[in-house]
Amino acid sequence: MRIIMKIELSDNKVFFENQGSKKEIHPFWLRERVNGIDFVDKGTKQRLFDPTTLNQNIKINKVNLTDKFLEISFNDGVETKISIQSIFEEYSGINDIKFIKKTKWDSSLKNLNNFQFSENIFEEKIMYEALISFYKYGFIIFKNVPRENNFLVKFANSIGSIRRTNFGEFFNVKSKPNPNDLAYTSLPLAPHTDNPYRNPVPCIQILHCIENAVEGGYSTLVDGFTVTEELKEKYPEYYKILTEVKVKYQFIDKDVILENWAEMIELDENKNFKQVRFSPRLDFVPLIDKNKLDVYYKARKKISELYNSSKYRIEFKLLPGDLLMMDNYRLLHGRTSFNANEGNRFLQGCYIDYDSTEGKIKHLKRKFNI
Repeated sequence: MRIIMKIELSDNKVFFENQGSKKEIHPFWLRERVNGIDFVDKGTKQRLFDPTTLNQNIKINKVNLTDKFLEISFNDGVETKISIQSIFEEYSGINDIKFIKKTKWDSSLKNLNNFQFSENIFEEKIMYEALISFYKYGFIIFKNVPRENNFLVKFANSIGSIRRTNFGEFFNVKSKPNPNDLAYTSLPLAPHTDNPYRNPVPCIQILHCIENAVEGGYSTLVDGFTVTEELKEKYPEYYKILTEVKVKYQFIDKDVILENWAEMIELDENKNFKQVRFSPRLDFVPLIDKNKLDVYYKARKKISELYNSSKYRIEFKLLPGDLLMMDNYRLLHGRTSFNANEGNRFLQGCYIDYDSTEGKIKHLKRKFNI
């Protein structure tokens, strides 16, 4: 659908029209957005004035509209030029990231979204392309990433900032005695999302393969978006209850107890897909009406069958130097079993949040004038 927006003037008033709906833009809203070196810092774009100290009775004395700018004189003596495009973007609530359309995929997916690492990749256009692909598919793999000196930390912090959890700034995924999580064993891991017991849940997980000289130990991914859309279409009653009932997710070890109540399928304010949580070893369904629980248990079983179906799963072996970045709100990940006595399997992992990738995309978009 084509979005039609325009600015109109009438009696020193400014009107914004979007899809036939027209409303006046408050003069104070425009006064807050004055620019120029006396009002806005050139580098940070932060205001050099406090709008809460301004006279509330701001009015427009004179206004002129050109192809690209609004030229405004206010009754407090301030004059400014404001970009029409900036008003469109802000007033209509446009978010570049939200407009990246998700690509549904299943086991037929052949392109694993591989990108070759290079020393300067964080400031190159290829990183912009990689992150756009990440938002489309929910994952990307960087090849030949350096494995020395916990390079994972530098990689993550070059995109944004690491989200520290109870597992530390980063964690080592390999078999160890008395583990506090099944990830630190050689057992197979069914499709799951990480940290559903945290509030908020870490958005993005990064796994860097240091060594993988074992038989088995294949990584698996499932697109939760594809599965939930399938559930919505074919089993609407199940979809509905999984989006409504909040369950408790819990993690306990000797140092911490973490709990969070949330839906297994979370929707946004427009009732569209936002997030999936799935970790059946960690969820506790509340004591609700027996008939409703009966439906809920059937729904959970059905979505578990879909998540574990070979129809939706892709399977691949991470090679030394491969760095997998995956959307923990969208994808479920797991692994096949392996024999720890045959060789070594060593991955390092950490988490970052969406503001990291969104900020990097916007920076690179500005840098390359995309």
